[in-house]
Amino acid sequence: MGAQNGKDLLVKVDMTGGGSFQTIAGLRATRVSFNAESVDVTSLESQGGWRELLAGAGVKSAAISGSGVFRDEGTDERARQLFFDGETPDFQVVIPDFGIVEGPFQITAIEYAGSHNGEATYEMSMASAGALTFTAI
Repeated sequence: MGAQNGKDLLVKVDMTGGGSFQTIAGLRATRVSFNAESVDVTSLESQGGWRELLAGAGVKSAAISGSGVFRDEGTDERARQLFFDGETPDFQVVIPDFGIVEGPFQITAIEYAGSHNGEATYEMSMASAGALTFTAI
């Protein structure tokens, strides 16, 4: 697999709650991270004093963040409303030549900025709010 174009990493939001996903408008930089907490079960009997971890335990989570140009389109309005309502609809993250991660996320932060001689921009952060699925592409 060769290098991938960053603009192909897409974040999509379910616009209706019925599986109608649209790419969030204006995003220019996107990041997704996956985390798994470890559960330390090391004891005095651990071989050689090495740490032992409990397989399959711990909390898994994912975070999405992005920034871009504020466009005031339907997806912007949907994101704002989701934030104020505290809803957790499904989102999709399309990772080029890898797969699609889908599941519920909560928008945890939206920031808007602008300068006198530039465009209005925004940053958005989301945290996973339930089980995620992965589909290879």
